[in-house]
Amino acid sequence: MSETLLLPLTHAFSKTHFTTPHHLLKTTSARSAARFRHRHKQVPLPLSSGSDYTLSFTLGSPPSPTISLYLDTGSDVVWLPCSPFECILCESKAPPLSPPLNLSASATAVPCKSSACSAAHSSLPSSDLCAMARCPLDAIETSDCNSFPCPPFYYAYGDGSLIARLYKDSLTLPNSLSIQNFTFGCAHTTLAEPVGVAGFGYGRLSLPAQLSSVSPQLGNRFSYCLVSHSFDSDEVRRPSPLILGRNEEKEKQSGNEVVEFVYTDMLHNPKHPYFYSVGLEGISVGKRNIPATENLKKVDRRGSGGMVVDSGTTFTMLPSNLYDSVVNEFDHRVGRFNERASAVEETTGLGPCYYYDKVAKVPVISLHFVGNGSRVVLPRRNYFYEFLDGGDGIGKKRNVGCLMLMNGGDEEELSGGPGATLGNYQQQGFEVVYDLEKRKIGFARRKCSSLWDSLKN
Repeated sequence: MSETLLLPLTHAFSKTHFTTPHHLLKTTSARSAARFRHRHKQVPLPLSSGSDYTLSFTLGSPPSPTISLYLDTGSDVVWLPCSPFECILCESKAPPLSPPLNLSASATAVPCKSSACSAAHSSLPSSDLCAMARCPLDAIETSDCNSFPCPPFYYAYGDGSLIARLYKDSLTLPNSLSIQNFTFGCAHTTLAEPVGVAGFGYGRLSLPAQLSSVSPQLGNRFSYCLVSHSFDSDEVRRPSPLILGRNEEKEKQSGNEVVEFVYTDMLHNPKHPYFYSVGLEGISVGKRNIPATENLKKVDRRGSGGMVVDSGTTFTMLPSNLYDSVVNEFDHRVGRFNERASAVEETTGLGPCYYYDKVAKVPVISLHFVGNGSRVVLPRRNYFYEFLDGGDGIGKKRNVGCLMLMNGGDEEELSGGPGATLGNYQQQGFEVVYDLEKRKIGFARRKCSSLWDSLKN
């Protein structure tokens, strides 16, 4: 049980994007492809845990200092702070995980005529982008603008934004896996975004898409298994395994046991094609099933609806009507036997919260996804956070527990975007598999630290 009271809510809110890239893959050099042709094994990589989960790698030759970025399945661009770097309104944010990058001698600017440049600019035609880059008209007409770099692009999340330029360089992951001509954003100015992001969404500039271009078996199927959150920066945690090229047969084995995955189909979002959206049928609180509204079961032509599975958002966000129903049922079951911790709610912004003596009895919460029996039972710690409230420093410390679901807003506020978001706090202790070829997502309870140990052996 932790004595932590104030929780950092970095990346706690759903992200809003202003890019609409294609999901087409780019073919890199034959030499890079040959390097991976013989590799059919899955590749485990360590993720570090804190208030969010981070992936580390190096860029360039000679290699840069290690770069650590948030793993984010809810966005589709890999970007990082570059020197000189300024972060506006970052005083209350977590400090950077690595120093701003000094581009290596091997880094090259992405040309304005490239498809990568178009993808970063909401699929604008290369002729428009080269005009913005001040390439002369005769050169635009003859497609001779290679010396003119892609203009800076703007990218936004719900809680911050950035302006960056596209570059290419070699990327090397911790197991020495290397991707040549890797495209990334180099940001000199951000708003409330001190740490870069490794976009794992369904877009052509994401890390899996770029990996797929040289090794389809590694990029088209990946999973992660998130160990418990560490909100205490001094607390050392075991790594969470990120598994590239997750083997469908191996994923079902855990020692001598067979692991059962619950799968649900991905929904296509025409406005936000990079989201991994799924349909949510409802949420159970104890034995009571609370059905979701129709917009959470599908995505419409305007891009509204569905639930996004997002490793880069901390807490699950529900639309107001569903959130209120879940909270009311939870409070009905817990509030009858425990005193409401109103002072804690005011201090932390969490709720509902309750004082309790030894063990708080709370109902089981389950998520019901679209599909035959696609039910995911959440462990208690994934939705009920327990800690010690120190009071005013004079009185006795008391046990407190809070429901860790968030109100994402009403239908009008959510129009044109996801109806709900499944955050990484609720994904703890699950292996989550993203199968991009079969367009489905799977969940299975795991001991994630043990899974990491087995993958290393």
